[in-house]
Amino acid sequence: MKFHILDIKKNPEGLSFQEQLDLKASLMERNAEILDLSPVDVQGVIRYEADLYFLEYQMTYTITLASSRSMEPVLLEESQAIQEIFVANEQDAKNQTLIEEDLVLLIEKDELSLDESVADNILMNIPLKVLTPEEASRDLFPQGKEWTVLSQEEYESLSQENKEANSPFAGLQGLFDSDPEEPLG
Repeated sequence: MKFHILDIKKNPEGLSFQEQLDLKASLMERNAEILDLSPVDVQGVIRYEADLYFLEYQMTYTITLASSRSMEPVLLEESQAIQEIFVANEQDAKNQTLIEEDLVLLIEKDELSLDESVADNILMNIPLKVLTPEEASRDLFPQGKEWTVLSQEEYESLSQENKEANSPFAGLQGLFDSDPEEPLG
């Protein structure tokens, strides 16, 4: 779905929309981590004010990604509120500064594409760590013959134990652990 900037300017109260977008094929092509994607429900408004175009919408979808640990498929139900600001003329010095500071996006070809905005925001919100409910609740890590994956806490604890055991003072441990009432010697 595309909005032409002239249509947006003609409606001072803004243009409301409620769409269901099928972005599965294009997103799976852009990111191989996506195993499946439901149609994306999008509801919002786009309006023009003071040389800026404001796009605000709520998107809801279910995305299937592989678990970071076991590679099992994990369904994640997502709902996100998105607010983006666009500018049509980058030649204006004020707009150039806003674009350089990533505060606004530039409208290309006098059209604003809802599909592109939704797709980009889905990709930006893919989590780095994806776990099945069982993995999340039990802290299950993969392991094999003579190897295992450790959590950060387990690794730090093991490193500290090894550091203490390999300390040059480890042999002196317990040397002065005598009962204070017992005479030495």
